[in-house]
Amino acid sequence: MRITTLGKNGPVVGRVGLGTMGMSFGYDPHGWDDDASVKVIHRALELGVNLIDTADVYGPFTNEELVGRALKGRRDQAVLVTKGGLVVDENGLGLNGRPEHLKAAVDASLARLGTDHVDLYFLHRVDPQVPLEESWGALAELVAAGKLRALGLSAVTLEQVKAAEAVHEVAAVESEASLFTRDAFDEVLPYTVEKGIAFLPFSPLGRGLLTGSFTKPDDLPKDDWRATQPRFTEEALAHNAAIVDVVRGVAERHGATPAQVALAWLISKGEYVVPIPGTKTARYLEQNAGGADLILTQADVAELDALPAPMGAAEA
Repeated sequence: MRITTLGKNGPVVGRVGLGTMGMSFGYDPHGWDDDASVKVIHRALELGVNLIDTADVYGPFTNEELVGRALKGRRDQAVLVTKGGLVVDENGLGLNGRPEHLKAAVDASLARLGTDHVDLYFLHRVDPQVPLEESWGALAELVAAGKLRALGLSAVTLEQVKAAEAVHEVAAVESEASLFTRDAFDEVLPYTVEKGIAFLPFSPLGRGLLTGSFTKPDDLPKDDWRATQPRFTEEALAHNAAIVDVVRGVAERHGATPAQVALAWLISKGEYVVPIPGTKTARYLEQNAGGADLILTQADVAELDALPAPMGAAEA
């Protein structure tokens, strides 16, 4: 697998990471299998997919416990990423960027993960009720204490990145980004490329749409959260099939899968771009890892760049 560094100052990582959320949160709850997921994480490390991404809210909490179990005895093989600042309350998902909450959240994450440090910690979302500088400053104190090696921001604007930089280095930015979701490409991605900041696209396969696996709502597993999202309505799936067909055509020219093309296109956007597709199966993990080594031609990239916007708003 091709490699890069996690930003200009970060550790060596494979060009594709592994998102673990779907192993215990959000997607297809009937398909969760902790033992199988541990094996997938072990296989990821064998393949050089060493950036392992989780968060305290996934579960909540159970996904970090799963990742901690998988990395027991293998911690030094992984670049471990987790996040805090999103919480689950009686109203569903909420935000808490208060310094005291974040400091307690980091300690709790370390305990669940079975480690004394996290390689990269994201402020999962900016809490509008708390000045970003206060949240970021609290996390910077934990870097100084050795609990966190580097800090990142998730789903932020360029202005928020710059505000955080005034307090402490921003090592990475995580945003939803794919052939279906390009909001971050206007300002945030170019800035990360200019500054040598890592850019981690989450949902790089359009929450599975770019794999070509879903052509109608009934294709989704029972109780899958995606069934509530605008891009998975019957009308949107039919409309967006034309986009998937273009991706499939590029894949056929390279003897690749549509998912590999979608990942390779993202990787082409910058030296420190590391997509983090999620999967629960070794088969799809191995396919995704292959996207790191697929080199698209300039003509391929131009064809994919020209794809129209999909029907259905981007998910939160």
